[in-house]
Amino acid sequence: MPDNPLEGKVALITGGAHRIGAAVARMLHAQGMKLVIHYHTSEKAAHALQEELHQNRPESVMLVRGDLNNGERQARNLVFETVESFDRLDVLINNASRFYPTPVGEVTESQWDDIVGTNLKAPYFLAQAAVPHLRKTGGCIVNIADIYGDRPLIGYLIYSVAKAGVIMLTKSLARELGPEIRVNAIAPGVILWPESDLDEMSKQRIISRTPLKRSGDPDDVARTALFLIRDAGFITGQVLAVDGGRWVVM
Repeated sequence: MPDNPLEGKVALITGGAHRIGAAVARMLHAQGMKLVIHYHTSEKAAHALQEELHQNRPESVMLVRGDLNNGERQARNLVFETVESFDRLDVLINNASRFYPTPVGEVTESQWDDIVGTNLKAPYFLAQAAVPHLRKTGGCIVNIADIYGDRPLIGYLIYSVAKAGVIMLTKSLARELGPEIRVNAIAPGVILWPESDLDEMSKQRIISRTPLKRSGDPDDVARTALFLIRDAGFITGQVLAVDGGRWVVM
């Protein structure tokens, strides 16, 4: 669409091969954006998504594999590969995440480094690497936080701490990088159930405590990301909960 403000612009999405990341990728690609999709272990899903999107627009999606726990070096490489491929960077979406139980008394240092590294350290260093390019394009950053960054999830202490850090990172970067770069976050609630087993009774218990009495859909997050990128020119430093109202009753 010639009047589409996102056509030809470039987004880097971490953890973009499946689940919420893939939904965001499809949404932005449909708006005419070129994508760099990062993945770590989801190689098959990443290539399938690239093939799907290339059927609509060839040569518009590049894949980059990497372990975000490699820190600053990996962050610089992802941004370099993006700009090298498409000559610009307009949107950084920090979506990649690590989520598993870490009960107090059983946590190891390697678990701390893994969860905090992926969920908090990597988004910071990716933002830092992306800043010069986002300034040139008047771009923006969207971080994927979590409602548990505000209200901790029992048994998932490190994850909750890391996502709380993402919320503060969002606010701090918004203050540091304005007016050239906007920075916002999305805090999903029950959008997709964890890939680990969760019994039906537990699912229903969670849904019963959600004002809208249902789980959400990855497209709910994708539409929110699109709003923050395309339509929210006067919004920065905000965390939008996409959770069926659960934030207000937790």
